[in-house]
Amino acid sequence: MVAWREVVAAEPEFAAQVRQRFEAHRHKTLATLRSDGSPRISGTEAQFIEGDLWFGSMARALKALDLLRDPRFALHGPSVDPDDDNPSAWPGEAKLSGRAVEVTDRAQIEAVLKAQGVTDPGEFGDSHFFRLDIEEVVLTRLGDPADHLVIQLWTPGGGLRSFQRK
Repeated sequence: MVAWREVVAAEPEFAAQVRQRFEAHRHKTLATLRSDGSPRISGTEAQFIEGDLWFGSMARALKALDLLRDPRFALHGPSVDPDDDNPSAWPGEAKLSGRAVEVTDRAQIEAVLKAQGVTDPGEFGDSHFFRLDIEEVVLTRLGDPADHLVIQLWTPGGGLRSFQRK
């Protein structure tokens, strides 16, 4: 698994497209695993900060407890429904998966919060903060012509691969 900066270094154009999809909307969908192994879907916000992808959680929120027990996650950038009159204008969607690493070092957390424009990091004293180690990144969009999907998949060991689906 790798930090976001390594995805950028390996495939800068692909990484820029993925980041654009993730930053198009504030809220993302996070999948974690409950203690019985079943999936949990939660809303979250995630930010790219100094080469890493981060998200936070309220103290003892279920998604945080899930990740502390089993760090595997999947994060889906928000998708915009295609316009029925112009489906080829659909911008596509991005998702990634890996392992969430809880960061507890207050100096590092304060630096991340300040990078987000937070003026009083103390108000997040009990919150959980996670840095995401990435195992897989996927970008899905319409092809040209818009009669098929183009799926781009990047992994640290496999690099960037493309597939088409009709």
